[in-house]
Amino acid sequence: MVTRASPVSVLVEGITDEVVVRRLLAYVGLPCGIVYGKQGKSYVLRRLMAYNRAAQFAPWLVVVDLDQDAECAPAFVRETLPSPSQGMQLRIAVRAIESWLLADRERIAAYLGIPIVRIPANPDVEPDPKEVLIDLARQSRRRALREDIVPRAESGARVGPGYVGRIIEFLTGSVQPWRPEVAAQHSDSLRRCVEALRQ
Repeated sequence: MVTRASPVSVLVEGITDEVVVRRLLAYVGLPCGIVYGKQGKSYVLRRLMAYNRAAQFAPWLVVVDLDQDAECAPAFVRETLPSPSQGMQLRIAVRAIESWLLADRERIAAYLGIPIVRIPANPDVEPDPKEVLIDLARQSRRRALREDIVPRAESGARVGPGYVGRIIEFLTGSVQPWRPEVAAQHSDSLRRCVEALRQ
């Protein structure tokens, strides 16, 4: 039987997703167990059924980006995991986990050093929240931050060389870190994730 005190095993796409999930679990008062995955979305989806079987006996949290894979999160969940086990929580970031970061508008604006009015009021409706975050970083007055987050034109990379480190710094920094309780007020997919974890 799954109990509230049981550590929650986690399956995520990447390193930054792990940090977000650890913050969320701490926020709702649940212990984080072993974190699996961190090898991309396709890896998570390939392993999902096996972990769903494990969730018959212990609590599991799986977080993936919706991207453009479905019109809405419920449709994606129905298609991806039609019969979740009692201990399984499959939560979808709409359309990417960066929307949850952008949802703490005050703190992300302060971190990037840009006016809050430039941060989207409803990041869940953005088709590519990661690109939005990168474009916002391009406007930062902090050169080192721009160089870390924004990809170099000739690199062919989607993100800058220090992207992961900067996102982790924003999530866990000692001065003005990301606030899940505030972000959940501006991202419906995050609010639903928090409510599911509380239950």
